[in-house]
Amino acid sequence: MRCYAFVLFFISFALTTTAFAQLKSSKVSCPAFEVDILNGKVSGLKPDRTSNEITGKFPCYTSKTDENSSSKCGGMIVYKDKDITFFTGRNYVEIGPAFKGKMSITMLGTKRGSLNKVLGTPKIKDATWDAYQTGYGCLVLYYGADNKVKKIQFSTYGTDTIQLCE
Repeated sequence: MRCYAFVLFFISFALTTTAFAQLKSSKVSCPAFEVDILNGKVSGLKPDRTSNEITGKFPCYTSKTDENSSSKCGGMIVYKDKDITFFTGRNYVEIGPAFKGKMSITMLGTKRGSLNKVLGTPKIKDATWDAYQTGYGCLVLYYGADNKVKKIQFSTYGTDTIQLCE
């Protein structure tokens, strides 16, 4: 009789634990990326935030490189499907042409010089990019062959001290 009671107890225990099991999605979701160009923030985070702060707010990254002496560009958190990258070791954010998110000012695809009313005169100009000194650091706009913005970088460092990853 004891054997049957033990078997019955074991079966009821096994059924009870599986009854409370839940299906969970393995895909991590992120809030929408909202870029505030004039204040140099992504959803309230400045480029000088730590890796943990960024991944805590945006856990859906596609790749991550820790900051250490052997990493080429310092720490990086890449959101390839959103076309945005945080360079945590160098305190800047890079936004590519396929960026998925909201921007306070539409910049991607705008003609060179059309943003000078908002941004002022570039501090440094090159054939394919303009660098603007800002209150938070600097903003660099890269242009394609059509002379339209194709990539954006902004940093808490100024134009004299920023170190971009090649």
